[in-house]
Amino acid sequence: MMVPMPATPSGSPQSWGARGVAGVGTPGPDLADLLRSSARGDEAAFARLYDEVAARVYGLVLRVVRDPAQSEEVTQEAFLEVWRTSGRYDPARGSALAWVLTIAHRKAVDRVRSAEAARGRDERYGATSGEVAHDSTAEEVALRLDAERVRRALSKLTDAQRNALELAYLSGYTHTEVAALLDLPLGTAKTRIRDGLIRLRDTLGVTS
Repeated sequence: MMVPMPATPSGSPQSWGARGVAGVGTPGPDLADLLRSSARGDEAAFARLYDEVAARVYGLVLRVVRDPAQSEEVTQEAFLEVWRTSGRYDPARGSALAWVLTIAHRKAVDRVRSAEAARGRDERYGATSGEVAHDSTAEEVALRLDAERVRRALSKLTDAQRNALELAYLSGYTHTEVAALLDLPLGTAKTRIRDGLIRLRDTLGVTS
C-alpha cells in the first residue's frame, strides 16, 4: 500500500508547520483526534497533523543529526512511521505530540548510530593494516561497556522519564524547551527529569 506522505512544504524547514508552534496564530486542532483519524486511513487528517507538528519534529531531529539534509530525510522517515503506527497511539501514556516526537527522536538516534557504525567499520578496516594500540582498544571496549550499561538503565525508566531525559541530556534541550516539546508544564518536565536521573543513578549504582 502506498503511504500518502504529504509533499514537503515550501520554504525553509524551519518554517514548516508554523501553526503548530505555541503562541502562533489560533489554537490548532486536537492532535490526538488527528492521530485517531489517521489510524482510520484519513489522509487529510494526516496531512493536517504533518502541517501542525513538522517544525517541531524537524527541529528535534536537527538537534540530534546536525546535518540539515539528513535531518529532512529523517523527518520524512519519522512521519512515515507515524502514519504506519498511528493506531498504536495511547492517550493514557502521554500527549500526541510527545508520542510523535518520541518516534522522531528514535529515528534520529538510529541515523546517528548507523553513521557511527559505518565510521567504525572504516576505522577497523584501516587498522587491519597497521599496529593496534592495546591501550586504545581497551579504552574503546570500556566506553562501549559503559554505554551499554546506560542503555540498559534507561530501559528501566518509565516512558515519560526516558523521553524527558533523552531530550534534556542526549539532545541538549533546556528544561523549558523539553516542557514545550512535550507539551508539559515546566514543573512537570523538571520533575520527570529529576526523577529519571535519580532512578538512573540508582540503577547504575552511582553514589552522590
